[in-house]
Amino acid sequence: MKRYVIYTRVSTEDQGKSGLGLEAQRRDIEIFLTNFSEEPWEVIGEFRDILSGKSDDRPQLAAALKLVRETGAELLIAKLDRLSRKVSFIAGIMDDKRVRLRVASMPFADNFQLHIYAALAEQERDFISKRTKAALAIAKEKGRQLGGLRDATMKRNAAIQEKAAAEARKVMQIIGPLRQSGRTLASIAGALNDMQVATSRGGQWTAMQVKRVLERV
Repeated sequence: MKRYVIYTRVSTEDQGKSGLGLEAQRRDIEIFLTNFSEEPWEVIGEFRDILSGKSDDRPQLAAALKLVRETGAELLIAKLDRLSRKVSFIAGIMDDKRVRLRVASMPFADNFQLHIYAALAEQERDFISKRTKAALAIAKEKGRQLGGLRDATMKRNAAIQEKAAAEARKVMQIIGPLRQSGRTLASIAGALNDMQVATSRGGQWTAMQVKRVLERV
């Protein structure tokens, strides 16, 4: 009879990720046992660690391996990264002549294939890590550039506002007395145009522009 020792690993982060949670691991293991295992079979032990894949200190894995060595059963895991994310760690287990490793999601893979897969997965994770750091660096640099542009824009807007305020104070020397004498906004605008006093943009005065000068000052 084929005997298995099942090992699963989850972390707080893994629990919410599809394909990595405990339920998903049990599903993959059940699929393997139902469709790919020699028959008859039995599970003689189940062990589970709750910690990061970066840690090599796995008390439950150590217990599972001990049972495997003592009984000759196969160590059955759902995915290779549930065993570890490090090639060296996985290779160390596969080099143990008393341990036969079976991966449910790769039911026909031998140790050579599993080693290659582990190496490629580690290489991919390293690349993703470097790509993420590079993207963050670019985003940070863009943030500095945008911050500089914002600062320049704010300074430019402040200068425009100050110029407009200065021009308003200047033209108020004409508008103020006219307004105090009871002239309407339209009448004041007409007077300014008659005197050929241009607006800040060099155009003709309107009642609304006169009102804005009064509000600004």
